[in-house]
Amino acid sequence: MSKRSLSKVQKLAVEAFGRPVLIFAGAGSGKTRVLTHKIAHLIKKNLVPAENILAVTFTNKAAQEMRKRVNKLVKRNNGFLNIGTFHSTCARILRQEIHHLGYTSDFSIFDVQDQVALVKVVLESMDIPKNYVTPQEVRHKISYFKNKLIHPDEAKKKAHLVIEKTYVDIYAKYQKALAKNNAVDFDDLLLLPIEIFEKHPKILEKYRQKWQYILVDEYQDTNKPQFMLVKYLAQKHQQICVVGDDDQSIYGWRGADIRNILDFEKNFGNCEVFKLEKNYRSSRQILEAAASVVKNNENRAPKELVSHNGAGEKLGLIETNDEMEEADAVVNALEKEIKLQKRNFSDFAILYRTNSQSRALEDAFRRSGIPYNIVGGIRFYERKEIKDLIGYLSLIVNLKDTISLRRVINFPPRGIGMKTVDKCVIQAEKKHTEMIEVLNFPAEMGIRGKQADSLTTFYSVIKKYNELLPKLNAGELVRTLVEEAGIKQYYRNSSAPEDQERFDNVMEFLHSVDDFMARCPDGSLSQFLEEVSLLTDLDQWNDETNRVTLMTLHASKGLEFPVVFITGLEDGLFPIYSALEAKEKLEEERRLFYVGLTRAMDKVYLMYANHRRRIGSDELYGMVSRFVYEMPEEKLEKISFTSALTRKVVGGYPGHHTKTAVSRTVVIFDDFRVGDYVEHAIFGIGKVMALSGQGENQRVGIVFKDGLKKKLVVKFANLKKVESPEA
Repeated sequence: MSKRSLSKVQKLAVEAFGRPVLIFAGAGSGKTRVLTHKIAHLIKKNLVPAENILAVTFTNKAAQEMRKRVNKLVKRNNGFLNIGTFHSTCARILRQEIHHLGYTSDFSIFDVQDQVALVKVVLESMDIPKNYVTPQEVRHKISYFKNKLIHPDEAKKKAHLVIEKTYVDIYAKYQKALAKNNAVDFDDLLLLPIEIFEKHPKILEKYRQKWQYILVDEYQDTNKPQFMLVKYLAQKHQQICVVGDDDQSIYGWRGADIRNILDFEKNFGNCEVFKLEKNYRSSRQILEAAASVVKNNENRAPKELVSHNGAGEKLGLIETNDEMEEADAVVNALEKEIKLQKRNFSDFAILYRTNSQSRALEDAFRRSGIPYNIVGGIRFYERKEIKDLIGYLSLIVNLKDTISLRRVINFPPRGIGMKTVDKCVIQAEKKHTEMIEVLNFPAEMGIRGKQADSLTTFYSVIKKYNELLPKLNAGELVRTLVEEAGIKQYYRNSSAPEDQERFDNVMEFLHSVDDFMARCPDGSLSQFLEEVSLLTDLDQWNDETNRVTLMTLHASKGLEFPVVFITGLEDGLFPIYSALEAKEKLEEERRLFYVGLTRAMDKVYLMYANHRRRIGSDELYGMVSRFVYEMPEEKLEKISFTSALTRKVVGGYPGHHTKTAVSRTVVIFDDFRVGDYVEHAIFGIGKVMALSGQGENQRVGIVFKDGLKKKLVVKFANLKKVESPEA
């Protein structure tokens, strides 16, 4: 791949050097191509040594893709390329420099569950009533402070109400508790390097020398700490290139500031600006519909995207009665696309505004036997059994980590209750020592018998593996630990049905450690834990499996699919209710819709329901999203759909309780027999191998071509009898 494959403006952006560079890269305009070609250009032309270039983005998946492309362009494997996420880059800085702040380099990285657990401990120590504030609320508030770079002292000055002062007091104690645990949270990964740079100018200068050219992907998503990091590192040498699209800034709710990209020219003077306005992904119909919506935003840089592809099809607009019929309509349209356009399952993405919307879709897909992946469900590394294992490993690496200690001290069950843990906490404070150390002296706390034996045994196991850290690699240590701690045996011997799956997950975890060791033969357990803690939903999404993808609109950014469904297009759901009266929030919702539309290459289906049940609410009457009305009517094709199940709202009027009546309008079923050949819209022709039930409850077991086996409910499967396999 040479620079001849770049457009004129892409080539100019790649070759620009000597001044700050801002690249406005519209959706599908080849920003990753420009970024990777720019890194390769810097290396090939000897403008900057490879080891002195830093490129940062927002997901490990994007970082890996960039690294792969750069290595291909320069025709060698640059193992020393500094390409990573903001958080992984900062974690590397902290492993080297955090001792300047009183931590040790084996610090723990607390995820959301760990943070909530620590907040609970802080609330208990402050005797704050459980119904006054929740740990989750406190964690959100603390994260808000950190994303705005507001430290506890500054927050205290701004607090006036009693509740505000309470939050600040908890925030201050939470930070002290983190330090005592030799732990940082995700926000601290960004904040602590800034603190080090401010307190130690020589360290800042070292990293300015180390990273002589800085590239930032998705710059519109940066928050204040990320902006400050970039500014500190690049302000002196001014060798910086940022790429982004203000029309795709959708993370304001977690601190992202669109002004960072819109004000780049003010913050970095003498700047060159390039606009990538040719879209290589979407058809003209899709692109023009998306542009017609986002143009209603006032807070944006002017740009005109032009499609490189043909006109394409109009956007399908489907009205349904409720969320269940909406799910049926998705399945119906998907089946037609597969049959008529010969598409694969992996060609489809179903997008929604909130995770709760996936339930009806999942039900419909399961009934129809359609394979799917959900991005953003419970992550593998957040499952209880895996968190327990990680808790053991985190404690072994960092003996000060009392949150992990509390998590695993009685797992597998060894008779150590919360009262015993409380005694250990009091004893550790009394002795001014680490909590782990008091476990070896249970008699001093008045603990005897089996509980005392359990404490000393647990202590011995943790200390033993802590001492083995320099002698065993991560794989060896984890495999012996799960045996000695009794974790494997506990799940293997359990009769609880869910524990078989947990045992399988533990075994899968061991495989993940093996995979890590294969990639990083010299990798430490601490590095493995760091990698796991920084994983995102998208990093665990496998786009090579032939499954339909279900995800939130936020999770879809950066991806592309031939066919995209956007569901739940009703005012109050999308745009979300809280944005209806707030201009900035509404503009962000509009950008989110723009992102959803521009994920599609060939076809978009827009779905809305007249009635929708939502968590904590009765039936709600839906009004079509204003975003639908902001698109030209000639871009839309109304598609009628009626499900086999017709649902209607009865006995209701605004403000009055309603209920849903379900009536079947299609009651004809084939009288299938074992040996019959049938045709399915997606799976093709297959043979009935098993039958159960009758009428609406009839189920069939079918073997399709290539040995694919499916159990289907007849009333949902739309099966047709055929005379023979060739029919």
